[in-house]
Amino acid sequence: MPIIEQSEYNLPPVVHRNRHISTIYAALFKKFEVPAYTRVKHELNDGDFINIDFVINNAKKAVILCHGLEGDSRRTYNNSCSAYFQQKGFSVFAWNNRTCGGEMNRLPRLYHHGAVDDLDEVVQFVLKKGFKEVYLIGYSMGGVQLLNYLGWTKIDERIKAAVSISVPTHIATSAAVLKQGFNRVYLKNFTIDIKRKLKYKAAQFPDFINTDQIDKISSFDEVDQYFTAPLHGFASRDEYYERVSPEFSLKDITTPVLIINSLDDPFLGERCYPRAIAKNSKYVYLETPKYGGHCAFPMRNSTYSYAEKRAYEFFESLSLQIFQA
Repeated sequence: MPIIEQSEYNLPPVVHRNRHISTIYAALFKKFEVPAYTRVKHELNDGDFINIDFVINNAKKAVILCHGLEGDSRRTYNNSCSAYFQQKGFSVFAWNNRTCGGEMNRLPRLYHHGAVDDLDEVVQFVLKKGFKEVYLIGYSMGGVQLLNYLGWTKIDERIKAAVSISVPTHIATSAAVLKQGFNRVYLKNFTIDIKRKLKYKAAQFPDFINTDQIDKISSFDEVDQYFTAPLHGFASRDEYYERVSPEFSLKDITTPVLIINSLDDPFLGERCYPRAIAKNSKYVYLETPKYGGHCAFPMRNSTYSYAEKRAYEFFESLSLQIFQA
């Protein structure tokens, strides 16, 4: 039932009807000032830490922002979304996965698509501040974490809704697409950053990480087989892909969530558009604009993107339904 057949984002500027132009523009050329955050180093239950940036300007409503792979709390898409929601009267919390945000973590563990325990730590951090309404927004990998969190965890009633943007709901398909054609440019950039981080970790923990395997990395196949899977308790890359792909957890979600995946997203494979699940779900909404690229969705005559605008509209529509009921 909750398939949104007609997206309002079907006629972006002509130049942004090219998937790669939109994606590269949003990642490299679009600039948005970092909000005046307060940063706290939040200690985790296992002895590690994550950094959380936040602005409190409303004691009742807050939104939590989850960044993408090799991103951080201050990526342009997060800054834009944060500013938009602050204008709308929300407090904003933007968190950094382990190893992200400019400070290396203490333990061998890195981060991954199924790291819902760390996201739950952030949620609990926010809830303890007394907010009555909390919303979640995730980009790409952060969107995967968000969906898995909703599907795997008993959700506090104060978590009202979520939006997942440019999200690979089937990880193996997405990993395969990134090895094709021009998409290999994105893959190379990811692997350069990941290799650098793994070499740092190998120096910290030589008994856990084999430096020789780092040099073999050419795609996510090697990253996930040699490092992600064994470091985080998965038997293999294939088991990791299956267990953390939201395709398998969407059916258990009972919190309203909107997935916005453009049909021209160069990061998404054919199984990243869960139409059948959305059609039969009361809680999983799916919107598939023709254009938008990956974490882009630029709009005419606006410094904001369609993603944050649509997320706010989704949250407000649900609030209105609750009020009318």
